[in-house]
Amino acid sequence: MPYLTAANDIKALITKFSQAKILWVDTEIADYKSNPRLSLIQVLADSTDSTGDGTFLLDVLDKPELAKDFINQIMVNPDIEKVLHNASYDIRFLGNDDVQNVTCTLKMARQIPYYILPLPNRQLKSLIETLCGIAYVDKTEQSGDWAKRPLTQNQLEYAKMDAVYLAGVHRRLLEILPQCYPEPATENLTALGEKYQEIESQWKPLDSEIAEVKERIKAGMLAQKLKDSSYFELSSSITMKVDFMTLARLTQTEGIELNFPVTLTKEIQKQLGQLIAHPSLEVEDIASLRLNSNVQQRRKSTKKIAPEPESEDLTALGERYKEILPEWKLLDSEVEHLKERIKKAMLVQNKKNTSDFKLSSSSILKVDFASLAKLALSVGVELDFMVTLTQYIQKRLGEAINKIDVQIEYITSWRMRAKTVEEEDEEIPF
Repeated sequence: MPYLTAANDIKALITKFSQAKILWVDTEIADYKSNPRLSLIQVLADSTDSTGDGTFLLDVLDKPELAKDFINQIMVNPDIEKVLHNASYDIRFLGNDDVQNVTCTLKMARQIPYYILPLPNRQLKSLIETLCGIAYVDKTEQSGDWAKRPLTQNQLEYAKMDAVYLAGVHRRLLEILPQCYPEPATENLTALGEKYQEIESQWKPLDSEIAEVKERIKAGMLAQKLKDSSYFELSSSITMKVDFMTLARLTQTEGIELNFPVTLTKEIQKQLGQLIAHPSLEVEDIASLRLNSNVQQRRKSTKKIAPEPESEDLTALGERYKEILPEWKLLDSEVEHLKERIKKAMLVQNKKNTSDFKLSSSSILKVDFASLAKLALSVGVELDFMVTLTQYIQKRLGEAINKIDVQIEYITSWRMRAKTVEEEDEEIPF
């Protein structure tokens, strides 16, 4: 575990590693809550190292020139694969958008269906303990004081092993992923279809009940004026919408350029008429594929007559939700995974129909708002539809938003978060 603090030693090591094909990289951040600064860069070049002796710890606290050297020679180098966990966080301090050839083990882990890797989260600690067979990984030092010098022996030990664990998790993910996604050209669609029908028959009743329970809980909490119960939290958010022509005229008057895609629904296409072919629109045709099961399983309705929302027993509903959720998550994950494999296989094998499935395509037409607004205003076409004022649009409009002289449509949406679920920040949108 070479711990390097001298600038010359760090520069020499960076030059050496600039010739590597793959590196496992981690960082430790000082004052990450108040004034985040790069403290350590951990680099491992040997994935077989299980001791951490091959991990190099580069102390770059308040040494931006060394961090820049690492970025320029390593992070932006397309010939070096950099493996990180939750890479989007680390690269904020290591080059941002200039970074090339990065592999994120968090993204890799999220590609593995839940029923194959049924973990409450995809944090590095959980992956290490499950995939690498390590009983317990102490992450206490993760929130330690990385701005203080000298670093403690525990901090150095923690830092070096994080790179080792990262390499181990990466190796296991590379082994598991090909098993999750066999070559589509060789998939047995008959066997996949039979498996899907088997799993779907178990999933459908649970999926129906999950949906019913969630809807009853939401209705009950709203009727009983509860934002918090033993099992759930209910929160609301406001969605603002405004008429397209009002927004178009405002942006023209104020000289504001808005660039975001507008989906051309059938109604909008009808209003545009032949103008849809106008060259200034540059309509984007996005193809989407839909997989439908040919076998419709008839089921008796299991839905019972629910009590009035005001008299719902929210505790009992929460307990039922908690009871059926684990099995539903496993089955739901497998259903989605099988559908994905079947769709890919049918595309590659050039089949639109099997005994179990039908593959159909549809198009979604999109056009940039600025182009559509300019065309509508120039030819005097009044397009009648609403535009959601996203945070991007609100930010671009700035104070000009107050000049809109029509009623803005406010739509309240509710989100319910399950307290009983281990998956952090799981939200149930309604």
